[in-house]
Amino acid sequence: MCERTPKAALWNLGAALGLTLVPKDASAEWIAAELDRLASEDQAARGPGLDLPTSERTDDSAEALLSALSSGRQDLLSTLGKAPLVRFLDALLFEALRLGASDIHLQPMADACLLRYRIDGVLHTIRSLPGDLSRELTGRIKVLGAMDIAEKRLPQDGRTEMSIGEREIDARISTYPSHHGERVVLRLLDKGAQTFELSALGMPAPIESDFLAAAGRSHGLVLVTGPTGSGKTTTLYATLGRIASPELNLMTIEDPIEYELSSLGLAVSQSQVHSKKGITFSTGLRHILRQDPDVILVGEIRDLDTARMAIQSSQTGHLVFSTLHTNDSVSAVTRLIDIGVEPYLVAASLSGVLAQRLVRKVHGACQGRGCMDCHGTGMRGRTGVFEFLALDGDLIGAIGRGDSLQELSALAREKGHRTLYEEGMRLVGQGLTTRAEVERVCGGGA
Repeated sequence: MCERTPKAALWNLGAALGLTLVPKDASAEWIAAELDRLASEDQAARGPGLDLPTSERTDDSAEALLSALSSGRQDLLSTLGKAPLVRFLDALLFEALRLGASDIHLQPMADACLLRYRIDGVLHTIRSLPGDLSRELTGRIKVLGAMDIAEKRLPQDGRTEMSIGEREIDARISTYPSHHGERVVLRLLDKGAQTFELSALGMPAPIESDFLAAAGRSHGLVLVTGPTGSGKTTTLYATLGRIASPELNLMTIEDPIEYELSSLGLAVSQSQVHSKKGITFSTGLRHILRQDPDVILVGEIRDLDTARMAIQSSQTGHLVFSTLHTNDSVSAVTRLIDIGVEPYLVAASLSGVLAQRLVRKVHGACQGRGCMDCHGTGMRGRTGVFEFLALDGDLIGAIGRGDSLQELSALAREKGHRTLYEEGMRLVGQGLTTRAEVERVCGGGA
């Protein structure tokens, strides 16, 4: 607090700087972020590279790894008593979070290791690390994820929690053996930064209205489609948050559970696929149906068994949400038929399909010219691009007849259906993104 700041220290520092200093309240997180920003600017002025632990780190790292076995959540703002290797890993994690990275990659090469961050869906190579340091970092990361340090020939998965002041960070860890050593990828989830509001995701009001009309029914199947990393789970979580009420029993089967919805005050029972114990999407769904659910979220429809169970559930008084990996909303219809579901069942159960992508936004601070904050790309942050296929009588009849993808697309277009590319170009017209970005993410226009 400001009143605790020693006046003599303020006067001495002001005299040394030749300035009059005014104390100001600030959180530990804000102070650490400012120090990190200033250090980054200073480092950029001096040239590339990060201060690495010295050769003495080998002696410290073994003790650090052993002490980490008994440590729980890591506080990245605390450096007291930490070995050089531990402080260096904390610095990398903090830097990644400050830059808004969703993933950290450690990629071993012949004579070094590439450190890469995925920011706004695009990988950036940040720096090259010495090979011996990367191996020690891998060991430290595996300890944090409760993984087998000695096992280097098989892929492993782990998970850990960290904190930055009051912010809670969940990290999913994956290792994979390669020719030059173990690759490591950390998926970072900043729980405090998650937004589960449809409007905040960039969904246009007309599409939101049509989508919620389908999502607000008492039964039926609602699908969200798109590639990995397109925000499907976030959209579905936001939807559950919108329709949740004390009168509804909401249950999920996911792989993995991305976010604990109970922390948002939602009465949702979440469960996770566990193939080794025989819990798949289809078997999990069978057990959920015995729990008197009203609304069910199935993480993904991957096979005919799961598709049939989801459709059967939607026809017996349940509202079912799920995802598919398809290029657009109309393709979801033919994908269900291609995996073996009868067209008449798809027509009878499907309420609507939402397709989505995430495009990078033009960085307003530099007006797209490129600066340090946007890594010279001119882009920072992302927003959603959405298309929604609402099923009416004509489309339901066409699906039931088994019409082709081209015929279904043409019929949807006659009814005013707009494609992802068209929706993306609408954002270009508003100055939110660029044509090149829309074409990269959504493909070219028809």
